Amino acid sequence: MLHVIGLSPGEEEVYRCLVQLTTAGVEGLVERLRRPRAEVVAHLDALRGKGLVLPAGPEPHAPLRPLAPDVALGEALLRRQEALEAARAAVTQLTEEYRAGMRRHDADHLVEVITGAGVLRERLRDLQDAARLEVLWFCRANPLAMSGEENVEEFDALARGVRYRAIYEREMLLEPGALEDLERGVRAGEQARVLDRLPVRLAIVDARTAICPLVPDRDGGEPSAAVIGRSQLLDALLALFESHWLMATPLRSTAPPADQAGDGYRPEADEVRLLSLFVAGVPDKSIASQLGVSRRTVQRRLADLMTVAGVDTRPGLAFQAARRGWI
Repeated sequence: MLHVIGLSPGEEEVYRCLVQLTTAGVEGLVERLRRPRAEVVAHLDALRGKGLVLPAGPEPHAPLRPLAPDVALGEALLRRQEALEAARAAVTQLTEEYRAGMRRHDADHLVEVITGAGVLRERLRDLQDAARLEVLWFCRANPLAMSGEENVEEFDALARGVRYRAIYEREMLLEPGALEDLERGVRAGEQARVLDRLPVRLAIVDARTAICPLVPDRDGGEPSAAVIGRSQLLDALLALFESHWLMATPLRSTAPPADQAGDGYRPEADEVRLLSLFVAGVPDKSIASQLGVSRRTVQRRLADLMTVAGVDTRPGLAFQAARRGWI
């Protein structure tokens, strides 16, 4: 097994034998391994050169003892891992170049059609695992392949520095557990916004690959989706996302930075959550459930915020919350 980091099978056999014996002389190793003496001596010389074997004492014919392998081989293993990572990146780049070349000469390679919830789910997971820069989502109600709580790949990607921007359809926030899942993602670093309606389901990874369902939800049956590579079609989908992102209402779980506040008042964290859900159009009952309070408490807190904002209507509060940078 250790040949991948520069240890030959013969050297590994001699080293393992010496580890088992703790200390041993050349003759003892020859007898134990039943190998020619010259072969054992050659392997021992190689092991000394690699920092894996030393004499057990100062005497000329002192027995030999093994050294810990992690010190001597750890650096070689690290270099091997770095080389494999560089090779993986090179293969990924070559794959992209191959696909780009094929798309230029063969339109059939521009779009790949996949069918089935399981296949769609695995492709979404693979794309997120490979993401390096940014993942964009159009999240509609009743997911076709993967619910929010199943998407553990997002948290792994966020942890390694991938940016996530997600736009949620308002109806989706009314599903059981949806607000809790969204809140968990926002706390992990996801940037979330809400719109009344989204035109399609969509995921775009690193501005190079998009997945978009092909048939309306109401048609039933197994879902099918198009996997779209770099092209003008992908550019159009990116523009579609950005246009909706500008129109969508931000959702936050903490107050924005101080330099974004429009006045001296800075809402507490629970008020930010309340305002985010309120401005997004979530009903009072659902807000109360999310915050773990009564509906009457939600109404009282909104009335208090209206007083602070100097307005007497809910639309006025929504406008002032956005204008003053409270959310």
